[in-house]
Amino acid sequence: MTDIPTTLFDDTCCQLGEGALWHPARGELFWFDILGRRLHRRGKHWQFDAHVSAAGWVDKDRMLIASDNALLLFDIETGASETLCPLEADNPGTRSNDGRADPQGGFWIGTMGLAAESGAGAIYRFYRGELRKLFADITISNAICFSPDGGWAYFTDTVTKRIMRQRLGDADGWPVGAPELHIDLTGTGHSPDGAVVDSAGTLWNAQWGSGRVAGYDPQGREIGAVAFAAAQTTCPAFGGADLRQMFCTSAADGLSQAELDAAPASGCTFTAPMQLPGQAEHRVLL
Repeated sequence: MTDIPTTLFDDTCCQLGEGALWHPARGELFWFDILGRRLHRRGKHWQFDAHVSAAGWVDKDRMLIASDNALLLFDIETGASETLCPLEADNPGTRSNDGRADPQGGFWIGTMGLAAESGAGAIYRFYRGELRKLFADITISNAICFSPDGGWAYFTDTVTKRIMRQRLGDADGWPVGAPELHIDLTGTGHSPDGAVVDSAGTLWNAQWGSGRVAGYDPQGREIGAVAFAAAQTTCPAFGGADLRQMFCTSAADGLSQAELDAAPASGCTFTAPMQLPGQAEHRVLL
């Protein structure tokens, strides 16, 4: 493990913390409690009627938010939201999960079954008003992130323990060709959850059950890991004034009382200083 000090950023306990996003126009971290149906910011939260899981920023005051049945345009100042387009609205058995904006201004979002039913989910891309399905038969969509040059997208179906990479083609950023294996975690005991790529192209992957965020170079080789005081690490994000702070959400859901006693900060959000900066989160183009 890389010897990097980690601290508690926010002690709000989430059942399933996810979707960490540093809003570059506001200089603030936003994150979700999917099972609690809440969006969080330090010192404030917004309650939703549906599961909400991931976001991209549109401008200083608005974000695109993925819910279990729609992509929403959310006003941070007023708390109002409007539907941009439905997302598996005809399927009450699924919800959104991991998502992130790509360098071309598209927003990738994965879905999954409410009970993680095999193959019930998919991965979509929303770009300039169009929602297109990219990959079907996904069980637990995760690790959606992008290389700094905009040439590659990364994603995983957590149950496969394989992080894939997908070549992005034209200036509009749509995939070309088939995805290929990038990082194989089978046999390691690690399960890939959310991920983000820093400015050098290192993919940082939160690993459910392992209490860490592991870094992999552009060739997919592990170069180190940051340990956090919560076994169920879920989603990293880079932020801070110089983008050299890594934030990481976690989850308390499913832990026994003994496990919670051993790691009382489970479900909280953490931070760690990093040597290299991340990428600024990309803006979603509507």
